[in-house]
Amino acid sequence: MEQSESNNSSVLKAGLILAVAIAAVLGYLYFKERQKVAEKVVEVSEVNRDLMLTNTKLDSISTQLDARIAEVTALGGQVDELEALKAQLEKDKRNLIYSKNVSLKEYQDKIANYELALTEKDSEIRKLKEANMILTSENEVLLTEKTQLEEVKADLENTTATLKDSVFAINTKNAELSEKVSLAAALRPMNYAVSAINSRGKERDGEEFKARRVEKIKVAFKLAENPLTKKENKTVYMRMLDPTGSVISDMATGSGTFSFGGKETVYTAKQTIMFTNNGQTVDFIYDRGADYESGSYTIELFSEGYRIGQTTFAVK
Repeated sequence: MEQSESNNSSVLKAGLILAVAIAAVLGYLYFKERQKVAEKVVEVSEVNRDLMLTNTKLDSISTQLDARIAEVTALGGQVDELEALKAQLEKDKRNLIYSKNVSLKEYQDKIANYELALTEKDSEIRKLKEANMILTSENEVLLTEKTQLEEVKADLENTTATLKDSVFAINTKNAELSEKVSLAAALRPMNYAVSAINSRGKERDGEEFKARRVEKIKVAFKLAENPLTKKENKTVYMRMLDPTGSVISDMATGSGTFSFGGKETVYTAKQTIMFTNNGQTVDFIYDRGADYESGSYTIELFSEGYRIGQTTFAVK
């Protein structure tokens, strides 16, 4: 009897010890899991804090870009690069907010690049300000000189007859300067005349032609006289644009390309003329070899890298 009670007591003690051990293990595992959860909460909080800080920095840079754009605009500078930078920054801000996977390292690099760009723009702005200050100073000098010249002119007008020769010389000089300014005007075509030539060779002038009567188009114009222009061979390119704005061209009938504004540009026809500087007339006769659709057509003329003139006609 006593032996049985002793055995039961040992079993009970062993059970209690096992229960205590299990409770201790479970408690330790619970503590570790809570610790992991706490660490994850801290990590998430730090990420959110970093995201908020990054977004705040991007907002600050956006404000600075707006200020730079306004400043450069006021100084008369170009803001295309700054506006492109601002557009990219706004895109980065949206990605930061809405993207699921965000690399803070990548955004740190972006912020560093934006800050570097701002620093470079600040240097350009300083140079632009210095240039504006120089121009302002030069304008002030010119204004002072103008005032002085006006004073001199007034004195000359009120002086004796012995100074009339000096006044005459000044007036002659002013007339020569005015003449040079007039001569500097660029040469341009004038007195445009567009004609439609039918299949029988009959020519019809006007601003609008019936499609069935148009076999060829003739564009005529005069070249204004300009003593500054050399008498030499000049190549004139003609571009005919259809109602959709497309260039009418056919390489088989003489169309090709030329350089304009740094780009290869298609032309409809070209011809080389000897510029005689006497108001000469130049004719372009173009045979498209196809029907003309109804609508408005544009004729553009180019020479020596410049667009020198334009006219229009219509087909109904």
